Amino acid sequence: MIDGRSLKVKLFGDGADIDVIAELAKNPLIRGFTTNPTLMRKAGVTDYRAFAQEALAIIGEKPISFEVFSDDFAEMRVQAMEIASWGASCGASSGAAKNIYVKIPVSNTRGDFSGPLIRDLTGAGVQVNVTAVMTPEQVTAVLNHLSKDVRSYVSVFAGRIADTGRDPCPIMSECVKILKSNPASELIWASPRELLNIFQANAIGCHIITVTNDVLKKLSLVGKDLGEYSLDTVKMFYEDARAAGYRL
Repeated sequence: MIDGRSLKVKLFGDGADIDVIAELAKNPLIRGFTTNPTLMRKAGVTDYRAFAQEALAIIGEKPISFEVFSDDFAEMRVQAMEIASWGASCGASSGAAKNIYVKIPVSNTRGDFSGPLIRDLTGAGVQVNVTAVMTPEQVTAVLNHLSKDVRSYVSVFAGRIADTGRDPCPIMSECVKILKSNPASELIWASPRELLNIFQANAIGCHIITVTNDVLKKLSLVGKDLGEYSLDTVKMFYEDARAAGYRL
């Protein structure tokens, strides 16, 4: 297993399966958590508030992001203010909600920029996680609406950028530079596709990378001898063929 102390980038568990969240919460490498409505639906979550209460009870003081789901900015604000209060509503002591970040999409479904809402919320002391960001231009626009006195995250979906055939590293490096002017804001490398992304994020100085449990389990392979790995693969093919009972 890799020594997590050698990584400057923080690993955040990404998902909405309560059992997986509980497992990751015990892992000292995991420094926080993120969720979104798509992951919650996939995990079978039907009661948003109940899910949040259970997750908060499991993770303790580690940061976690919950996303609004309205497409109307006024309603987004109402949802954001409620989500931001959940720390106290879950029986935690006053101020415990400091570990809650409210995910705000960079725009609504009509493409209207969420900047005014972001400014409003951070001005009210709400910690936001601006999500679904893809370009340095969007990061610059978001930065201009963030508070320098309230902590925030900007989630750039590097994995989706890579899905378009683009190398995300130069784009993410530029985003790191853009956010340097606001020490209260951290960049998240979102939607990673492989273990290598952790080391890429670390190399460019990205603050945080989200990881699924499947990616995290591959950490045991770091530094593995490739000759040995080749032999393991040959054995896997052989054993699977035997198990399937193939004949020619």
